[in-house]
Amino acid sequence: MSKHFSSDSELNQREINQNKQTNTMANQPEGFNFEQRHGKQRVRVGRVWKNKEGRHFFVEWNVNISLLSDCVNAYLHDDNSDIVATDTMKNTVYVKAKECSEQVSVEEFAILLAKHFTSFYHQVTHAIINIVEKPWERVYIDGQPHEHGFKLGSEKHTTEVILKKSSVIQLTSGVEGLALLKTTKSGFEGYIRDQNTALPETRERMLATEVTASWRYAYESLSSVPQKPQFFTDRYLNVKKDLVDTFYGPPKEGVYSPSVQNTLYLMAKSVLNRFPDISSIKLKMPNIHFLPVNLKNKDNQTIVKFADDVYLPTDEPHGSIQASLSRFWSKM
Repeated sequence: MSKHFSSDSELNQREINQNKQTNTMANQPEGFNFEQRHGKQRVRVGRVWKNKEGRHFFVEWNVNISLLSDCVNAYLHDDNSDIVATDTMKNTVYVKAKECSEQVSVEEFAILLAKHFTSFYHQVTHAIINIVEKPWERVYIDGQPHEHGFKLGSEKHTTEVILKKSSVIQLTSGVEGLALLKTTKSGFEGYIRDQNTALPETRERMLATEVTASWRYAYESLSSVPQKPQFFTDRYLNVKKDLVDTFYGPPKEGVYSPSVQNTLYLMAKSVLNRFPDISSIKLKMPNIHFLPVNLKNKDNQTIVKFADDVYLPTDEPHGSIQASLSRFWSKM
């Protein structure tokens, strides 16, 4: 058997790397704690896939990349040799999108990017990938799905992947801009009243909100993440449906909401009860007010008399309600 002898260049490179590590430790700012990261923000990419039957599938992603890496010398000295250029990060998004020959979810793409940055560059210890998916939806013409036509929807699918070089992962999905409204089955009573309180109690009002939700999965390593294609897209749609169904209740009778707070809690609880691989969920639900309209003047006391029918829509100021719910073992 032949023995492998390291070349002079290999030995020199090892020595250089060892010296860099030693210098990095030695060049920490004396008397200070120093933390740093760098990345590329708002990298927009669109991707089209075509199946054998000729149907097109389309996504548009807004990608944000943040890397934690051993490049302290770039900050303290004129040494950029350990920096991954942010332009390279941008280009990597398009390269990896091209390499995805089969349709992938936004979560899968975020994991793919994070794996690349933590495995390809020895300097990178953590990769943080945030992606917002623009809500393009397939068009239906005369009840039939169009092969290559899409229209812009409303709520956005979001994800965040935090991946360490050791393959430890934090995976979060979410939805932004989920606008929900019901015209009855809502009230607000029994709250603190003092000299500044003008709001009348009621058991009959409109309830409107724009939900921002994020839920963290229980997977802690890359090997535990499901590999089934489009698993996370299906899970996103199912979680969103569960949130919506809990907000509205059954289609005929609905469900009464005594407060936005109670409705928020029931929505969060329903998600954790239904999906055991979700360890925690955060919800933000502003109370968007529709104010009763009563109009009168000195000659007519009832130009418009409110009878649960005419409202003034407002978007500010609005109530701000948010909470998180997690399992006892969750690492939120």
